[in-house]
Amino acid sequence: MKMDAFAFGITNWAEIDRTEHQGETGMAYWRTRYFGNYPNQIRVRWVEYTPGYRADHWCHKGHVLFCMEGELETTLDDGRKFVLTSGMSYQVGDNAEAHQSYSRSGAKLFIVD
Repeated sequence: MKMDAFAFGITNWAEIDRTEHQGETGMAYWRTRYFGNYPNQIRVRWVEYTPGYRADHWCHKGHVLFCMEGELETTLDDGRKFVLTSGMSYQVGDNAEAHQSYSRSGAKLFIVD
């Protein structure tokens, strides 16, 4: 992630429209902002997973992900699994390790990529 210069700003996440993303099971709700210019644009998201959410894909995108609430299980393509709870984070680079998200009880996440 390269963060080119962009102006200081404040985001009130309650004012950002929510989009729905169907998982293999459950739903993900995203509130998304973009900062900077393409191709070095930064995507920042507040994401909510419903209980039972499982992503419908293996993600290759790099992220810095912070679990604000709930529990998130992340499976890597080599079979390793990691569980994040409130106050924990993970980081992974683009095309470093494919990963898939699952949340048994639901989760609220803050993601920068």
